[in-house]
Amino acid sequence: MGGAISLLAVNFIIAQIFVVAFLIIAAKSRAKGPAIWCAAGFAVASLAAVFETVLPFTPVPKFFAVGAFASVLGGFILLRLSLGLFYQVPARLLVLTVFFLGSVLLDLLIYDLPRGTLRHAFFYQLPFFVIQAWSASTVLRSKRRSPADWILFGLLVLTSIYYLVKIYAAIAAGSGATAADYLASPFALISQALGAMLIVATGMAILGVMVKDIIDEARASSELDALSGLCNRRGFVDRVTPMLETCGGEGPGTLILADLDRFKLVNDTYGHHAGDGVIRQFSRVLVELMPMRAVAARLGGEEFAVFLPRVGLAEARVLAQGMRAAMASTRVEGLPESVRITASFGVAAIVPGEPMEAAMQRADKALYAAKAGGRNRVECAEPPVLVLPATSRRVGRS
Repeated sequence: MGGAISLLAVNFIIAQIFVVAFLIIAAKSRAKGPAIWCAAGFAVASLAAVFETVLPFTPVPKFFAVGAFASVLGGFILLRLSLGLFYQVPARLLVLTVFFLGSVLLDLLIYDLPRGTLRHAFFYQLPFFVIQAWSASTVLRSKRRSPADWILFGLLVLTSIYYLVKIYAAIAAGSGATAADYLASPFALISQALGAMLIVATGMAILGVMVKDIIDEARASSELDALSGLCNRRGFVDRVTPMLETCGGEGPGTLILADLDRFKLVNDTYGHHAGDGVIRQFSRVLVELMPMRAVAARLGGEEFAVFLPRVGLAEARVLAQGMRAAMASTRVEGLPESVRITASFGVAAIVPGEPMEAAMQRADKALYAAKAGGRNRVECAEPPVLVLPATSRRVGRS
């Protein structure tokens, strides 16, 4: 009995560590709900260790036996609720409540059945198998497919199988004649040890996917421009560089640089609030007209960039003309009805092997030409000058 009680104490402490860890995750994450429900799940499940420790010494073992069952199951249900929120595959709270109450009622009904028999073991372990399999299906039904998600899915499947195996183990190893005898049975040590390993592994996997989500969220925020909603310069470079390295036979694509005309005058005349409205409106124009795989960015101030993967110069020029015309004909909220904002564009087709910085310099020269040519224009950059290595000829006498 001492070994089983020691494992119960260890399990209780581990559960509290997870409670604290998930509360820290909740403090760092925008979506606090999933982490808070996870913390609640581990807190509720840890009560089972208290109930099972008291069980052999109480005159009312039935209350503590059912309490231990309800605590573990309730904790698992809260974890299912958490995973549903995190993976956006929610379960109806009413369905979960009915499942919980029905399972507790089932445990009450089988309490007086002989322990270590198939009937008792099957109906006792069935709710745990169902909730773990239900949680695994939540991960599978979601749209997330990272390695961390697959690891969590595998552990949930393994845990659900574990509860099926416990049906046989309870019969083969013996789980005690009564609930109070459970801690002294060989089955208790096996159950507590294996259960602790799986719960710790599953808890670590859930922590992993949530921490990954926070990191991805922080990275995305650091690569986005808050005003326009487009990439910033860093995000643009990080997204476009891999595309240049995996270009096909039709070439890497085309780069468009755009600059709002006389933007400083807008700020000085109508205020920075109106200028912000111009930035947002131009960003919407770019997003609405660019192809699906294109990447748009606000490089700074009133300068923007659009990368069109595997799009030729002629097609890109037509697209830039459409963006120019759309902006010139759009009324910007916060400006007088008669005021229209225009933009100038420089377009450069990127050749295979050309660094993005070099392509941006060529597009910038074309943009400067559009500004010098009267603004509200589209100009295309000249192709880069390729310097071929000189070939040496050996001259001999005949």
